[in-house]
Amino acid sequence: MDFTVPPRFRTPGRAAAGNPDVRFDRLTHEGVDDGWTADEDLPVLRTQVSEEMPRRVISKNTSPDLSFDRSINPYRGCEHGCIYCYARPSHAYLGLSPGLDFETRLIARPDAPQVLARELRAASYVPQTIAIGTNTDPYQPIERDRRIMRGLLQVLSDFNHPIAIVTKGALITRDIDILAPMAAKGLVRVGISVTTLDNATSRAMEPRVPLPAVRLRTIRALTDAGIDVRVMVSPVVPALTDHELESILAAAKDAGAVAASSIVLRLPREVAGLFRDWLESSYPDRAARIMGRVRELHGGLDYDPAFGTRMTGQGEWARLLRQRFNLAARRLGLDRRLLPLRTDLFAAPPQAGDQMQLF
Repeated sequence: MDFTVPPRFRTPGRAAAGNPDVRFDRLTHEGVDDGWTADEDLPVLRTQVSEEMPRRVISKNTSPDLSFDRSINPYRGCEHGCIYCYARPSHAYLGLSPGLDFETRLIARPDAPQVLARELRAASYVPQTIAIGTNTDPYQPIERDRRIMRGLLQVLSDFNHPIAIVTKGALITRDIDILAPMAAKGLVRVGISVTTLDNATSRAMEPRVPLPAVRLRTIRALTDAGIDVRVMVSPVVPALTDHELESILAAAKDAGAVAASSIVLRLPREVAGLFRDWLESSYPDRAARIMGRVRELHGGLDYDPAFGTRMTGQGEWARLLRQRFNLAARRLGLDRRLLPLRTDLFAAPPQAGDQMQLF
């Protein structure tokens, strides 16, 4: 389907231009300019939040590309609205579009902390690091009022359970009072994603994400509190942000980051069409070059989901990018391997009605 939307029909403050069809629906829709639309700016599209009452919150995976086997998502959809977000297609499973719906029709899970505590108390549960933020950002704007992530952190802290957090949100500094004591026990690390140091590029790609300088200050605040932070130069967009790789790593090092990682742009399912449309509107002078390089990274396709190469890319350009990253990370001391988080401290805290131990 052609996702191209004329600039005058684009919604301000949002990255996606519209809502591509949900791939599970039998009917498809196509927008047509009939000439009756008034020549005026569209109104701001407000965020809508629904609630979900989950029976379980810990999701398991067996992907060989991931360093964790379990994760939690406090929210479905993400108001940050990053146009490149690989999680957009997951909204189709809810009967919602990966386009504007993903950015504006969010699902909150207010009972997640209580459900998590119940799962952790199961006699069969074996602790391993839980990743949060691997699908949608736990510190997106609605967390300020909903406080679901903070509730999850409190549960994990009470159980002395290890956690790895990935975010672009500066709101994480609100929870330093929980995170710092966990870090002192070897129970937490944080990854902060920095895609560019250019404010204009960031605003275009990630319309509701804190600006790059704010994310660097977030790294500083966390490291000053004794929390290990990995800078994640992800995704690297070829011919748009790849030239910033070394400068991002240097800025993150100056901010206190202790390690680094990087993933190339990947465009699964509907993300490819949304991203191409965004390029034609935002960077028409280099859209063809960018997509050409993307296809070079993925064997001639917009995206190749094969394990082992989907996050690194393939071919000569991917090899040169990895070489640049490795050289810069080594020079800055960001190539260190962080120690595994501790699982030996895990224990269910006492609750009302529990029999006290004599010894």
